[in-house]
Amino acid sequence: MVNIATPPPEDEVPWLSEDETVAWVTLTAMLMHLPAAIDAQLKRDSGLNFFEYSILVSLSRPAEHAVQMSSLALLAGGSLSRLSHAVSRLEKQGWVRRKAATGCTEAVLTDEGMAMLEKAAPGHVREAHRLVIEPLTPAQVRQMQRISRQILEAAAPEVGAAIDVVTTVIHDC
Repeated sequence: MVNIATPPPEDEVPWLSEDETVAWVTLTAMLMHLPAAIDAQLKRDSGLNFFEYSILVSLSRPAEHAVQMSSLALLAGGSLSRLSHAVSRLEKQGWVRRKAATGCTEAVLTDEGMAMLEKAAPGHVREAHRLVIEPLTPAQVRQMQRISRQILEAAAPEVGAAIDVVTTVIHDC
């Protein structure tokens, strides 16, 4: 087992064991194919891609349906540039608008955007359930949550922190 607290010297490679290699290959295959399957369902059923759907979901959580653009990029899993392009597409549809706030710009979910999200959500939830929840037992689902969180904390702790506050007002600049 590799001790994460003390990284090995740079010239020492912590080669993966056979079990670790199989786990890594399986994880990377899942990371490549699950998003594509989710994206295909959303595009087919609602015309949204998963990134756009994630933006709408993130905007729907705060009571004011407004989120600072930099926080929204973090929550949706994209750069500010990618987010800006996606928000522009969503603005053209009338689903999102930008609002100047003190020291920042917020994206705001419109009533039309909420209606679109409410239309897209059932199919997305059914697909997520089919692909991720149904193959697992309730205990495995809880274990997956814990494991996913640990990996997320190692890869992007700022995203873990953002997830912790997603139900609070996150649009303060």
